[in-house]
Amino acid sequence: MSNNKLVRVRFAPSPTGDLHVGNIRTALFDWAYARHTGGKLVFRIEDTDKDRVTDEYIQAAIETLKWLGLNWDEGPEVGGEFGPYLQSQRLDIYSTWAQKFLDQGDAYHCYCSSEELEERRQLQMKNNKAPGYDGKCRDLSNTQIDQYKDGGRKPVVRMRMPQGETVFNDLIRGEVKFDHEFVPDFVLARADGSPLYTLAVAVDDVLMKITHVLRGEDLLSSTPRQIRVYQAMGVNPEEYPLFAHLPFVMGQDNTKLSKRNGEVSIAWYREQGYLPEAICNYLALLGWSPGDDKENITMEELVQLFTVERVNSSPARFDMKKLEAINGDKIRALTLEKFLEWSLPFLLKSGVISGTSDEISVVKSALPIIQERIVTLAEIPAMLNFLFMKNFIVAPDELSKIKDDSSQQVLKVALAKVAPLDSWNHANIESTLRVALIEELGLKPRIAFSALRIAVTGSHISPPLFESLELLGKERSIERINAVISK
Repeated sequence: MSNNKLVRVRFAPSPTGDLHVGNIRTALFDWAYARHTGGKLVFRIEDTDKDRVTDEYIQAAIETLKWLGLNWDEGPEVGGEFGPYLQSQRLDIYSTWAQKFLDQGDAYHCYCSSEELEERRQLQMKNNKAPGYDGKCRDLSNTQIDQYKDGGRKPVVRMRMPQGETVFNDLIRGEVKFDHEFVPDFVLARADGSPLYTLAVAVDDVLMKITHVLRGEDLLSSTPRQIRVYQAMGVNPEEYPLFAHLPFVMGQDNTKLSKRNGEVSIAWYREQGYLPEAICNYLALLGWSPGDDKENITMEELVQLFTVERVNSSPARFDMKKLEAINGDKIRALTLEKFLEWSLPFLLKSGVISGTSDEISVVKSALPIIQERIVTLAEIPAMLNFLFMKNFIVAPDELSKIKDDSSQQVLKVALAKVAPLDSWNHANIESTLRVALIEELGLKPRIAFSALRIAVTGSHISPPLFESLELLGKERSIERINAVISK
């Protein structure tokens, strides 16, 4: 393919559920490559399997890409000159090409039943032969065809694979060869006329002028079949799309990422409070590196630095701890206004606040004191709940930690010292309590302040204590300490 052509890449999921980590890593690399080269990203939906791909899943896929900031140049909601971009709306196109392949002799009707195919497959395996279609219907006579038709058999359309081999240069793996002995004739269209993946994907890539196909390593073995379709379409070999097969994403146990060894659904990460830029940042590092051991990058830096040549062919291991660290870094880098914008949906959904202007004002005051302490946005409701509880109660398990005499002494001394304070701010509160509890009572800070923390926030895990007391206010703070002492 000519190197001076406008780069056109495509992200073509078949949404049978929420998009997962592997899908989005592919979409991200497609997007970054298109933006880096000044090319186009085509978003195409492979939805011919109507039993599994629903309109709900398609909309969810569109929404997920929007949320992640992976905008596309052609596709659903955008349009484009090579549409439609849902394969279910292109069925006539595939039927036309399947018939053309039949007319050219590149394809043929295959009348074998699924039971017959399975029986012959088992026999091949028994005889230590590679299982695959044995060419039984390749050269049927008219009499044989008539017999099948008279028996009510409905044929599939099967592509002829020539003898020899398919050789292509993968942009990540180098030269790849497939001996056609192990690539048997394959089905293009089912008996009801509906296309299979290999027909639809190859036809669409040609008609949509796709120049580069970045996709998962699991699809590497389908490449010779796609190239065979290009040949049958009459495409010049120099015009074939260039392939780059991305490495697998593995779980911590070195098996393919799954729900068993790591959450795969992007929707889950969104619900848990991971920022889209953190997700994209981390997924970019799965098989690719910006160099210089740099890990925290912006989307702008990704666009600037991304090249296919820097993608590694080795499997990438998904590390939840690294994602959490990157997400924490991204949260700390947010402006207060952005942090508030990301936080409010979690506080509203959890019922911690109802959304009044007074509540939002308190939230805005509280966010700076927790920004350094959280890893995900989902931690925010539990951190700030104590500020909005109308009927404050310390849970029994937390209360049990401060029933001892020393904790009671801490609370009584603290109460006596802070009650007279005229200026209720965290600096004043801190200096007063440090003198009273650490210098005068000789307690270690952790012991001195843990009882107080539980008494006013209801938990031994909370935002910084003195800032929490300031935000809570003098009246409510004293009221809570008194209540715990009385219990």
